[in-house]
This record gives sequence, structure tokens and C-alpha cells, in this order.
Amino acid sequence: QVQLVESGGGLVQPGGSLRLSCAASGFTFRLYAMSWYRQAPGKEREWVAGITSSGGSTDYADSVKGRFTISRDNAKNTVYLQMNSLKPEDTAVYYCSAGRTYYSSDYWGQGTQVTVSS
Repeated sequence: QVQLVESGGGLVQPGGSLRLSCAASGFTFRLYAMSWYRQAPGKEREWVAGITSSGGSTDYADSVKGRFTISRDNAKNTVYLQMNSLKPEDTAVYYCSAGRTYYSSDYWGQGTQVTVSS
């Protein structure tokens, strides 16, 4: 049974930081590219960041470039998203996914809420 479980979301003030984690099981994690997506209320799901299976390459949406960092630890079957300089428009449910590339998804987690507000 494939599982992706996100954690680390919460409430933070503008300019603050959060670190999200996604724990994977039920598939060969080290062979999959991993990505983070987000979805705000009433909006379409948006791709945020991706990382190759080895961790050798990353890519980011223009809206988060320079503020967010994706990383992975294949020994722990875990992918991370470090979010700095958070803005109210970053408020969304954040999802991790696994796929053949970091622009496609075979598996999805159930999400973790991030709220940026003063």
C-alpha cells in the first residue's frame, strides 16, 4: 500500500518560516522524482517544486523561487520543503507527490495546511 504523509504545517506570521516533511512508504522511494504542490481555497492545484530521484537537480515555480528549498533523504524515505520569507499568498494546503518526473505524479499525499497571517 503506497502512502505519502505530510507534516509540519501550521500558522505563521508573514516573513516567517516553516519546514514541511513528507514520509513515503509502499514503493521504491529512491527511484522516484518527488514534488510539492499547493492548493488554495477556490483555486486550482499549483506545482511548487520538484527534485530528481537522486536529489541532484531541483526546480521551482517562479512564485517561490529564492524563498523555498526542496530536499530529500533517500535513507529516510522523506522529502522536505523549507519555506522562508512566507507571504499571505502562500496560504494553501500543501501536498507531496511521487512520479516519473517532477512535473508528473503517480502518487499523492493528503496534504498539510499552511496559513500565513498576522
